[in-house]
Amino acid sequence: MDQLALKAIERIAAEKRAPYQRITVDRITPIIGAEIGGVDLSQPLEDAQLAEIRRAFLENHVLVFRDQHLTVEEHKAFGRLFGELRALPVEDIDGDDPELVVIRANAQSRYVAGETWHTDGTADLAPSMGSMLYVKETPAIGTGGDTLFANMHLAIEMLSPTMQQFLGELTAIHDGAIPWKGYEAPANLPKTEHPVVVRHPETGRKSLFVNSGFTSHIVQLSGGESQVLLNMLFDLVAREPSLSCRVRWAPNTLVFWDNRCTQHHAIWDYFPHSRYGERVTILGTQPKA
Repeated sequence: MDQLALKAIERIAAEKRAPYQRITVDRITPIIGAEIGGVDLSQPLEDAQLAEIRRAFLENHVLVFRDQHLTVEEHKAFGRLFGELRALPVEDIDGDDPELVVIRANAQSRYVAGETWHTDGTADLAPSMGSMLYVKETPAIGTGGDTLFANMHLAIEMLSPTMQQFLGELTAIHDGAIPWKGYEAPANLPKTEHPVVVRHPETGRKSLFVNSGFTSHIVQLSGGESQVLLNMLFDLVAREPSLSCRVRWAPNTLVFWDNRCTQHHAIWDYFPHSRYGERVTILGTQPKA
């Protein structure tokens, strides 16, 4: 790791944070992720608790709530505290609730969602603000199925000032057909142009906004130049462990991540065993340079 990256990590890790009074916050790494305690999400939250959860979310980008016993309506109610939930056509989901996406893998699965590093739905004009995945069943062997989350604020800060300035002048195409390569893709998948570097709508911090799951090319560059630059940025996320935390799932765990400044990678290392979860997604806004 070079000195520029070390300085960026040191700065983020040293940020002063006020103590929490109504919840407990145990950071998973100095850079990203925190386990949240002292809260029962099946019960109405006090205003002070909700305010601290909001602050922890912006500070840590990924929040892990253990030992939660939620009905679908309680899960959705927690999501609505942060915004309107995305509703999908019933014919596009597994189940009959348009606001709930079932995440399921078992011995019959031939692929699982999220096996590559990605940010959810960036081909949309307004990608989601975040998602809450509530896992009810984990592999019977007692291990496997972890999810990695990477901090895209740190990713941009690891690059030289010259590279940051260059990337800040670029835009990229995000194509909803990319995850369907090799399969019959649905009609009318979105394709959208977004800035390569965006600002978080609540904190104003810069974030790298390209990902291998949906980004096809950079508009201002030739095809070869675009591929070389994107490969460098994708490789940074995949190879640099200091960017990421690893969430180990257990039954009745809910994870809430900020889709505006993270990427994630679901590890499918438990075939032919099963994992089952339910996800709600909170609507977001169009990314701004």
